[in-house]
Amino acid sequence: MNIQTSLDAAAGSLSLPQPYLLFLGDTTQRGYAKTAFGLRDWAPEKCVGEYALPGATVSAGLEQFTPVEAKARGARSLLIGVANSGGVIPESWMPALFEALDAGLDIVSGMHMRLADMPELAARAERLGRQLIDVRHPPSGLKVGTGRKRSGKRLLTVGTDCALGKKYTALAIARAFAARDVDADFRATGQTGIMIAGGGVPMDAVVSDFEAGAAEAVSPDATPDHWDVIEGQGSLFHPAYAAVSLGLLHGSQPDVIVVCHEPGREEVMGTPGYRLPGIEETIDLNLRLGARTNPAIRCAGVSFNTAHMDAEAAAALMETESARLGIPVADPIRGGVAFDRLVDSCLA
Repeated sequence: MNIQTSLDAAAGSLSLPQPYLLFLGDTTQRGYAKTAFGLRDWAPEKCVGEYALPGATVSAGLEQFTPVEAKARGARSLLIGVANSGGVIPESWMPALFEALDAGLDIVSGMHMRLADMPELAARAERLGRQLIDVRHPPSGLKVGTGRKRSGKRLLTVGTDCALGKKYTALAIARAFAARDVDADFRATGQTGIMIAGGGVPMDAVVSDFEAGAAEAVSPDATPDHWDVIEGQGSLFHPAYAAVSLGLLHGSQPDVIVVCHEPGREEVMGTPGYRLPGIEETIDLNLRLGARTNPAIRCAGVSFNTAHMDAEAAAALMETESARLGIPVADPIRGGVAFDRLVDSCLA
């Protein structure tokens, strides 16, 4: 798998000061720490440890260091490992960010709120000669979508909700393709994926008119047997984030979708009162809307996030659901025969 992607110029690339001290703030919801977990799981060599504030109940399971301690162990930057609702950097984090700058660390953020727009932080960084790096910047030169059919093959991960495994599924499938000598690239569309891959487009920071065009830039023309495995965002059913999901679906023109779901989750994350859609409902809507730009779109299977289940219960559930739906159901992190079937279906 080519994670350090050779992206189209419009899709952007970046070089970040590594390794990182992952900052978890005062996070109490595991789903909001997905940036830290993603880097821990897919780029562990880039992570020195973690740093959290009092009151935090979420940990990435790494050794805990202060910024001074992390700097002594080779860290070059404090990376904000949180992606909370709205991408806000609260005032309660400021002392820790100042501490990182004072310790000699740059700060890397994937939040919507830009570090450089925070006057006290910007002034301190300038005085100390430190970098403030905002990853959630769309590249310049994006165009509106054309709907033109591009060469090559594309797979997009979609979901019943946000923060349930679309990035992990895309990374795992791209790695599985490479293990089978299939020419494939992972294409990042969110801040964590971009930090892992070294390039991509933060789709939720793109002006709506350019969403489909940005997706086209992320997965440009390729050789006929090349696969772009595209990281999905949000959900078509999410009251807040559906627009991003639709633009990505239309612009990426996937030949194949894989639906991602967390068994047991009943409400849309961050929006109490909104039920989670069913898997069949999710497949149907994505295929109907995706057919607008690729009439040959198909669903290869379902990816379950079973991290909260024991292995036996997870295996039984996936087998039952696969029989019920008539398509492969697997947890890419658990792997095994079920995941092999899902990969077979993607390539069929």
